[in-house]
Amino acid sequence: MSRSWSRTSVAIAGAVAALAALTACGGATGDAAGGDGEPVNITYWGWTKGTQQTVDAFNAAHDDIQVTYEEIPSGGAGGYAKISNAVKAGNAPDLVSIEYPSLPEFVSQGALQDITRYVGDDLKKKLLPQAVELTTLGGKNWAVPFDAAPQTYYYRKDFFAKHKIKVPRTWADFKAAAAAARKADPTARIGTFFPDDPTTFEAMVWQAGGQWFATQGDAWKVDTTDPATKKVTAYWQSLLDDGLVNSATSFSPGWTHALKKGDTVGYLGASWGAGVLKSLVPDQSGKWAAAPMPTWDGKPAGGMLGGSTWAVTKDSDQAAAAVKFATWMSTSPDAVKARLSSGESSAYPAAESLRPVAEKAFDTRFYGGQDVYDVFDGAAAAIGRNWTWGPTGGTTNSALKDAFGKAADGDGTLAGAVRTAQEATVKELRKRGLKAAGR
Repeated sequence: MSRSWSRTSVAIAGAVAALAALTACGGATGDAAGGDGEPVNITYWGWTKGTQQTVDAFNAAHDDIQVTYEEIPSGGAGGYAKISNAVKAGNAPDLVSIEYPSLPEFVSQGALQDITRYVGDDLKKKLLPQAVELTTLGGKNWAVPFDAAPQTYYYRKDFFAKHKIKVPRTWADFKAAAAAARKADPTARIGTFFPDDPTTFEAMVWQAGGQWFATQGDAWKVDTTDPATKKVTAYWQSLLDDGLVNSATSFSPGWTHALKKGDTVGYLGASWGAGVLKSLVPDQSGKWAAAPMPTWDGKPAGGMLGGSTWAVTKDSDQAAAAVKFATWMSTSPDAVKARLSSGESSAYPAAESLRPVAEKAFDTRFYGGQDVYDVFDGAAAAIGRNWTWGPTGGTTNSALKDAFGKAADGDGTLAGAVRTAQEATVKELRKRGLKAAGR
């Protein structure tokens, strides 16, 4: 683990602890087994692919704990609002899915429980160091990491081969390939700018070396307009202006229709996207391939696009049982096998020892037998270690989503959108009583 990553994480953790009173709302922490011989029953809300199969496998193999699972919308599609409302009403489940970018906000709002006593060094040593750092705030553990989500580029290898288009290694190559694809077929696009999904944009800024959140003394320093971000916004603005990429809501009927028609022949996603594509266009089996994400200089570099953790809500009185279940989901070979048996999941485990298990369990026929996990391995190793998330991710992303939508329609620019996000983020931090250095 790089020293810069460690210093930044410690600084952020200290700021969160000092400014947000993280331990003020901790709930009860019950034991994992009931005292009457009956199993402990816990409830879990989430949305990651293959979760029902994973829960079923756990329940079949355990007598001491039984899990009731409810599938909810993904976080940005309403799942986080549902969790927040349940916490406020006092009827939240024991365990919830929280993506890394959103964890600091839930922690700072007192929605989650400190689970440090259940997260020992033996568990931490099994997990990707970046994942452990992203779930450690104020020197305390707030979630069990599940997966990493290294950036990955998926492309229609039949289209690229037919039109003699090289798979792009750099972003300059990507723009040239986009132009070549449109020339070969006026309706074809090798990528999409998702105006509703700021996390994809943020991952590209992360890859470029940007750093939106840091600490300056006891204040948050926010800069969504740093040089790396300006480079990324200018690049994508040029792609939009030149009509070289689509602009569609992520995973919408319109975007899916474009995939099925062959108008969209490339997808800038993450490791979990391999399973998504399989489920969306199964009739295109054998036509797709995975490649490293293009970079600015052709050298490996990347960000993390999403990635999930399991967190215990503040009022749960079954924290020990919930963490035991979460740990099993994150570190058990049986859990990975069950999840990937769904055929829809291509999760890349944060537990490094489970990656060969995932690789073996994932059906690669859709990708013509390609070892996509080999691509994920290289992408994960290239994830930059200077990026951290702030405690107002919801506000930042809402501002970006609104402004990106307008910019994609020609009303404003991407550069203007990130300036709007800067202002909204600083305002929200100050509204919550936190010090913010920025404008």
